[in-house]
Amino acid sequence: MEASIITTYRCPMRCKMCDIWNNPTDPEKEITARDLEKMPMVNVTNITGGEPLIREDLAELVEVIFKKSKRVCISTSGYYSDRVLKLAEKFPDLGFRVSIEGLSQKNDDLRGREGGFDRGLRTLLGLREMGRKDVGFGITVSNSNSKDMLWLYELSKQLGMEFATAAFHNSFYFHKDDNIITNKEEVIGNFKELTERLLKENKPKSWFRAFFNLGLINYIREGKRMLPCEAGSENFFFDPYGEVLPCNGMEKKYWFESFGNIREAGSFDELWNGTQAKNIRELVAKCPKNCWMIGSASPVMKKYIKHPVKWVVANKLKSFLGQSVDLDAIPYYDVGQDPRQGDLKGVV
Repeated sequence: MEASIITTYRCPMRCKMCDIWNNPTDPEKEITARDLEKMPMVNVTNITGGEPLIREDLAELVEVIFKKSKRVCISTSGYYSDRVLKLAEKFPDLGFRVSIEGLSQKNDDLRGREGGFDRGLRTLLGLREMGRKDVGFGITVSNSNSKDMLWLYELSKQLGMEFATAAFHNSFYFHKDDNIITNKEEVIGNFKELTERLLKENKPKSWFRAFFNLGLINYIREGKRMLPCEAGSENFFFDPYGEVLPCNGMEKKYWFESFGNIREAGSFDELWNGTQAKNIRELVAKCPKNCWMIGSASPVMKKYIKHPVKWVVANKLKSFLGQSVDLDAIPYYDVGQDPRQGDLKGVV
C-alpha cells in the first residue's frame, strides 16, 4: 500500500494550474506528528502540499513517517533551498522531487514566482552535491510547456536525476475546474516523443515510465484508463486536517467522500475497514473520471504488472527495430473492473 500526506495547503508559489495557494490551511489546525502515529505500515509515502517545506515542524513529521514507511519522498517547489538541504542532512534516505514546469522563463511564468526555476535547480544541484541518490524533478504538462518537457528530460539525463511527468487535472485538491488541454495534438506529439526516448534508454525503469506516459496520452485523449483505479484500496491520502481520503482527484460535481478523520478515530484500521470504507470503494469502482496520476497509477501498475510488462517487451523490441509507438493501439486491460469506471463520456 502507498500513502500521500498532504501536510499543508499553504504555498509560496502562485501556479496557474493550481489554486491551492489561494485556499491556505490554518497552520494551527494542520495535521501533527502525533496524529501520524496512527498511520499504518506502507511501502511508499509521498509528502506533499501546498509546499511541505513551509512547515517549520516538517522534520518531526518525517521522523514519524520513516517509522511507518519503507521509502519516503517529498514533493516540493524547491523554493526553500536551505530548508531542503538541512532536512536532507538530517534524513540521508529521504527522497526529493522538485516541481519544475519548463525552462527558466516558462517555469517562472507558470509558477508565478520570479526566480523559481533558479531556486529549484539550485536545490537539485545542492542535493546532488550532498550525494543524495533519490533526487529528481518533474513537470506538470499544460497547454504551453510540453516542448519544454523534452528539454527538461534531457537535462535530467545529463544530471543523472529522476524525471517524472504529469498532465494537469481538475479536482477539489487543485481548486480547479478549467484545467483542459486544448492543443491536444501538440501535447500528445511531445508525450509520444518522450515515450519513445524513454524506450531507447538502457534502464528498465525508464521503459515502465514510457508505459506511464502512454497512460497520460490516453488521459488527454479522454480514453478509459488502461488499468483500473483502486484508490482507497491500494493507496490513501491524509489531508492537512486529518481526513483520510481515497485520492486527490475527486470532484464534488461527481462525488467526494472521506473515510473519516484520523484524529477522531481510535485507529487507522477502524476507518479503513469501516462501513464508510465499503461505500467509498463502491464509488471508486464506478468513478467516471479517467485520472492518470502517479499516486493511483503506480500501485495498479505494480499489482497488475504482467500487463505493463507485455507492453514494455513489445515496444522495447519495436524501438530496437526503429519503429514508433502505435497510438492507435493504446491497450485497455480488463481485470474485472466495472466497465463504468473511467468512462467520463458516459456521464457528461
